[in-house]
Formats: sequence, C-alpha cells, structure tokens
Amino acid sequence: MTGLQRLTAVILLGMMSAATASLPPCPDSPNCVSSQATNKDQQVDPIVFVLPPAQALARLKQVLAGMPRTRLVKEEGGYLHAEVRSFLFRFVDDLEFLVDNERNLIHMRSASRTGHSDFGVNRRRVERIRKAFDGLE
Repeated sequence: MTGLQRLTAVILLGMMSAATASLPPCPDSPNCVSSQATNKDQQVDPIVFVLPPAQALARLKQVLAGMPRTRLVKEEGGYLHAEVRSFLFRFVDDLEFLVDNERNLIHMRSASRTGHSDFGVNRRRVERIRKAFDGLE
C-alpha cells in the first residue's frame, strides 16, 4: 500500500462511523489477512469482546505491548496501527485494528510490506493476538 493509499484510508476512517469504517483491503498477494477480507484465503475472524469498548481497546494495547519487535505508531479513536519487525531480516509488517463499538468487534488486518508470500506469518500473528486478548483477565 502506498503512502497516499494509507493516508486516504486514515482520512476515511476519521470521516466514517465505526459501523461503516473499514480497514484497507488486502492486495491480491498471499501476504495479508483481514477480518474484513472477502477472499476466503485472506479472511480471519474479528475479535469479539464483552468489555466496554474503551477497556477492550486498552486490553488490545496491552497485548501489543507484550509482543516482541512491535511498536504502536498510531492511535486515533478506535483505530490502532502497529508495526512489527521480523527477527532476522528486519522486514516491517503492518498491524491495523478497528474497534466496532456497535457490534462489539475488533476488526484486524496484518500485512507484509514487502515480498509476495509470508508463509502464514500474518495469520499466525493475528491468531496469537486473539488468544492473548482472550487470555487476559
């Protein structure tokens, strides 16, 4: 995703309600997963929460803070953007989250910035995040 596409997505997020906002779509390459993807190979389930939305967002930030090589780079309302660096080659992957207060969901997207295939890294990452989120008390 280019800088202009990301800027456009962030502007649109700020203009839309949580019920109609969406994360950027995944590219055609198999190095991205999203809870809003329509392609079955890229689709993951959103996180379902029962806490008040502000507490759910705080819990998610706690999970991200406990992940190695992960840095929160933007927080705007119910939107979070984090960067994750790979251990060996220091590639950067983008993690994005969008809290839907009305449906008690946290939509998520994990995408590699470079390369074509990620060998399942992004899918495993969001599943670890879901387990960590559900495991916190």
